[in-house]
Amino acid sequence: MKTSGTGHKIASRQEWLAARMELLEAEKALTRRSDEVAKQRQELPWVRIDKEYRFETDEGKGSLAGLFKGRSQLLVYHFMFGPDYEAGCPSCSSIADGFNGLAIHLAHHDVMLWAVSRAPIAKLQAYKRRMGWSFPWASSFESDFNCDFNVQVTEKEQREGGAEYNYRREAASSATWSSKYGDGSPLAEFAAMCGTDAACYIRERPGMSAFALDDGVVYHTYSTYARGLDGLWGMYQWLDRAPKGRNEDTGIWWRRHDEYGSLVQKAGSCCDAGKAHA
Repeated sequence: MKTSGTGHKIASRQEWLAARMELLEAEKALTRRSDEVAKQRQELPWVRIDKEYRFETDEGKGSLAGLFKGRSQLLVYHFMFGPDYEAGCPSCSSIADGFNGLAIHLAHHDVMLWAVSRAPIAKLQAYKRRMGWSFPWASSFESDFNCDFNVQVTEKEQREGGAEYNYRREAASSATWSSKYGDGSPLAEFAAMCGTDAACYIRERPGMSAFALDDGVVYHTYSTYARGLDGLWGMYQWLDRAPKGRNEDTGIWWRRHDEYGSLVQKAGSCCDAGKAHA
């Protein structure tokens, strides 16, 4: 079998089709397994929430029950934007770029989608305007919400260990600080993009939590973190189907959508040129 200049296999259409049919069986098995896992997820027991969490929204102060806005289901994306950040996390921003189109459909199917962050509401509103987003975003500033749902690490936990994230207890960060969070690390790069340092940056954690409202009572039904968010990151779903996949050997490549600059302009020029020849 021949290979391309990059070393990838080159096949005839018939050979490609045979390989594609083999992959199709694997994809079908994955789809069926995904359906089974989704059913398991929906069959998880619910946990009643009695604590009165308070949030700041565009409409003023509100409760967790108030975020449902008349629906019986609530999905919360725990967006990394701490009180000391100057801008939202670039990865969370990439995920949230897809929320505008989704939120209206979910809202008409008995599900409210919100982002929640610890930054004060004024910071969230300013960043939302910058990004051109319209989905609802609440501030949990001075609330236990982020801590209780394991998307916040205190300075003490950072020094001494004991924080829980992704259903595991973390050790103190000092032992691995230089390799994971020091200068030149991806986290340090993201921290700088948020106007803070790595220690402050990783006190916020990404996640997603689901809630149900039944007879006036709010229940926690599900939470996922870390790689559990991959399925919500639309960009990755497309890249997983691209010829080179995620192609991240060179490290962090993505930026906020308004930070690509000339690259976006160049892509736009190509599209415009294509239209001119159509």
